[in-house]
Amino acid sequence: MSPLFPDLTLPVPPDRPALRFGDRSLTYAELAAAAGALAPRLRAAGRVAVWATPTLETAVGVVAALLAGVTAVPLNPKSGDSELGHIVKDSAPTLILTAPGTELPAALGDLARVDVVDVVDVEGVEDVAATPGRTAPYAVEDVPDTTPAFVVYTSGTTGPPKGAVISRRAVATTLDALADAWQWTGDDVLVHALPLFHVHGLILGILGPLRRGGSVRHLGRFGTEGVARELNAGATMLFGVPTMYHRIAEALPSDPDLAKALARARLLVSGSAALPVHDHERIAAATGRRVIERYGMTETLMNTSVRADGEPRAGTVGVPLPGVELRLVEDDGTPLTAYDGESVGEIQVRGPNLFTEYLNRPDATAAAFTADGWFRTGDMAVRDPDGYVRIVGRKATDLIKSGGYKIGAGEIENALLEHPAVKEAAVTGAPDPDLGERVVAWIVPADPGARPTPEELAAHVAARLAPHKRPRTVHYLGSLPRNDMGKIMKRALKTDD
Repeated sequence: MSPLFPDLTLPVPPDRPALRFGDRSLTYAELAAAAGALAPRLRAAGRVAVWATPTLETAVGVVAALLAGVTAVPLNPKSGDSELGHIVKDSAPTLILTAPGTELPAALGDLARVDVVDVVDVEGVEDVAATPGRTAPYAVEDVPDTTPAFVVYTSGTTGPPKGAVISRRAVATTLDALADAWQWTGDDVLVHALPLFHVHGLILGILGPLRRGGSVRHLGRFGTEGVARELNAGATMLFGVPTMYHRIAEALPSDPDLAKALARARLLVSGSAALPVHDHERIAAATGRRVIERYGMTETLMNTSVRADGEPRAGTVGVPLPGVELRLVEDDGTPLTAYDGESVGEIQVRGPNLFTEYLNRPDATAAAFTADGWFRTGDMAVRDPDGYVRIVGRKATDLIKSGGYKIGAGEIENALLEHPAVKEAAVTGAPDPDLGERVVAWIVPADPGARPTPEELAAHVAARLAPHKRPRTVHYLGSLPRNDMGKIMKRALKTDD
């Protein structure tokens, strides 16, 4: 039976490590006892908010909510009062789970509070841990797999955040599909430092190992020293976002211990944004290991991935996961009939991994789906004849229509990052009376005192891609605006040009 759905029945050795955050850890028996003791207090709660700090308490609280059959609403601790107030009003949780001593913002002041650590330390945890084969003292009754497991709020770039309702089935099928693609087993030990208020860090990074009966070691804060330490101490998998892998790539030339540690990993996985090809190649050259990428969204969980037994092709997000249907469509919704690696279309997906609805937003839910059930992702991609998908950007911010061509910002960004004088790069479109839109590059120079000229960058891109993809305008910045997941916030890149 699964270690997570529908209940935590310890199909693994009770003394196997389940969770470790810093110097605090729980075995499977201890997790079962702690979450099982908390679950009865949540059963009548409806929805419960979780103050999603990168701590043991967050993980225990979420597992307890799943055991109780209630819906968890992870809250980003960095959110402001206005955003938190909107989420609480929209999702209407009856209580909030947090660690004791945590000072919660005023926007959460009306919620009943449950301090999870009081439950983690309850008497009886040691007794359960010492009794092989014992299961959790509380197991959830039969809960339909259509029951919401989470309400996860989107970034809200075009308005207040929307709550994506994610069912237990969507979580379970996604994790099982990833297990198939990545050959993920209970013998794997995952290390990461991702935030726990989002799909990547929480559902993939915490529930993924638990569903397999494996272990997770959370670093708290990302650092290359911590990555090297855990991989050298037996961790087999690393999850990260491009910002983390970029820092790894930068550190590798002067850190042979880090290179050896990465070489020992069974799987290096990057997600949440595209990993520049330049960083792919630097890591591969130093370690002999290729980072694999996968593609997903809050609303869809995971859609595609490079498989562990497949070709780790840099710049692609692999092939559709088992059970996921994927197609590319033209602007008018007509599906592309042939995949040639060049034709750009919007990604639409269909399958059991999809969210159920936007909470309290039937209008937005209806607009997100086609009449026959395909979800409109808003992401633009090309697809190779062998099925590999390469994302070129978001339809709203990364698709540039210039001189009759559809141009994806991503490939131009990758080309710019191959220039030795470029540290970071982003590409957007700007209105142009002749071309319709022109390509605009936003550059962070490697050396501010020796920045490359616009003409040099244009020639660099034109030589690698095509002349019509060269940047017509270049802006120089000290840094690019990024969100908590490392994604570049292109809406913050504005110009009066």
